[in-house]
Amino acid sequence: MASSFTRLLHLGNVVVDVVLDVPALPEPGGDVLATGAQTAAGGGFNVMAAAARQGLAVAYGGVIGTGPFAALAMTACAAEGVEVLQPGKPGLDTGFVITVVDATGERTFLTSRGAEATLTPADLGRVRPGPGDAVYLSGYGLAHPSNAAALLGWLGGLDDERPVVLDPGPLAGALPDGVLRPVLDRADWVTCNARESALLTGSADPGEALRLLAGRLPRAGILVRIGPAGCLLGLPGSPAGHVPGFGVEAVDTNGAGDTHTGVFLAALAAGAGPAEAVRRANAAAALSVTRRGPATGPTAAELATFLSSRA
Repeated sequence: MASSFTRLLHLGNVVVDVVLDVPALPEPGGDVLATGAQTAAGGGFNVMAAAARQGLAVAYGGVIGTGPFAALAMTACAAEGVEVLQPGKPGLDTGFVITVVDATGERTFLTSRGAEATLTPADLGRVRPGPGDAVYLSGYGLAHPSNAAALLGWLGGLDDERPVVLDPGPLAGALPDGVLRPVLDRADWVTCNARESALLTGSADPGEALRLLAGRLPRAGILVRIGPAGCLLGLPGSPAGHVPGFGVEAVDTNGAGDTHTGVFLAALAAGAGPAEAVRRANAAAALSVTRRGPATGPTAAELATFLSSRA
């Protein structure tokens, strides 16, 4: 696996989440009154915010547009100390996601693409990884043809010791093999939830899915998040392990996986071993689902207090 890192270079998509809390989803053609609503930066921002709140330096190399949603995204990045490497793209606003959260905390997405879906090789020419950078890619970014072509070309120019992290996300099953396969083969870490692992492997059993992924990806460490039960961890040359989760009362699962990924990477960068990094990520994800909103990852102090209380 690749070397250590001191900064996260995020090449996914920052969008704006328009979040609606509802008792339940309506039937087709129906309507339901929301019990709450908020508008906030989301998508890839959630991972970056979670990592930054743990003290990891973070830079965003994807595209941000110009317009009201772009302004909101820029303000959110600045508030978290995330460095934005691209200028705003004229004539295009940042895209948005309608996020519907039901009474069980489950979330459903509807996405409208914006400037973040227009990444080009010229844009990536401005992004030069520093010596301590780990590169983060997401299935959402790879789902856009322009982004996929630009990212695959850029990825091919990285040195082999550069850590690469892939979160295939909910669109894992829709990505063309010619796009997904080269990134999977290059990744040092692949992190997904149980549903996404099933899309990648065809197995609904998370343990079997991890075993199949490990067989295909001998280079990568693999995380399969299994909700309140915690996370399965596979490391090259080692049997898979289970890192237990933390029991909490969930009110909103939106962004929990992103929180898990951001905190896991921050813990690795701080010197934690993979199993301890997963434990910290499990705790952060548990904290995040007790809060409403997309970017609800805890600060380092909040996480330390929670872990101390569960010791």
